[in-house]
Amino acid sequence: MTEAWTDQALKALRAACRTADAPSLLALLRTHAPADVLQQCGDALTAAVVRGVPGAGETALACTSTLRERGWRGDEVLAEQLDTVGGGAVCALRPVPVDLEELSGLLEGDPAWGGGRIDLDTGECWPALADTEESWDEEEPEDAKRWLHVPCEGSRDAYRGMEDFITTLDDQDLARSLGIAIQGPGAFRRFKDMLATSPAQLQRYWLFSAERQCGRARAWLADQGYWPALPGGH
Repeated sequence: MTEAWTDQALKALRAACRTADAPSLLALLRTHAPADVLQQCGDALTAAVVRGVPGAGETALACTSTLRERGWRGDEVLAEQLDTVGGGAVCALRPVPVDLEELSGLLEGDPAWGGGRIDLDTGECWPALADTEESWDEEEPEDAKRWLHVPCEGSRDAYRGMEDFITTLDDQDLARSLGIAIQGPGAFRRFKDMLATSPAQLQRYWLFSAERQCGRARAWLADQGYWPALPGGH
């Protein structure tokens, strides 16, 4: 039986991903529900498979099955990535060390200031507002090739995520209250305020939301021909 993801376990997971600490990553995935965090740790798991870390291949195989069974946006992209490296092949997509959470912020931010670009050399995400002093159109052609434009797609998918999360609740009273809360302007704030009355469900929602956001960012990046490799090329 797996343990629930606590704040401490999630902090350890993020640290393991950031530092490419494969043994710690695999240990956490063995003792907690992998499906809650696969998009968030998929690239660190990919790196572990490429490096031949003991147990990484078996974990990746189980994760690809979970991803395909779940079928959220971006899940098939990650499953194919894990399958490819697990078979010893090179991923057809070009690597860029971008943080999916940061990319999601560009894609799904406020339309008034959202969007931006990715530095393909460093993976750094630049919000559109950071470019007010310099026009992209004025850059030299060679320099312009460094950048990948990121449009702002708005919050429609995030809103749909709230709707989908509500369908996972066993507490029908809470589900009905949340269904009412997301109607009209201010839906996100009312949803989170209402869900805050149930800390366990709020924790579930943050994981659910982060996983969906990372999957959408991964799918968008793949459509542009890239995958989010870890810094250092792993």
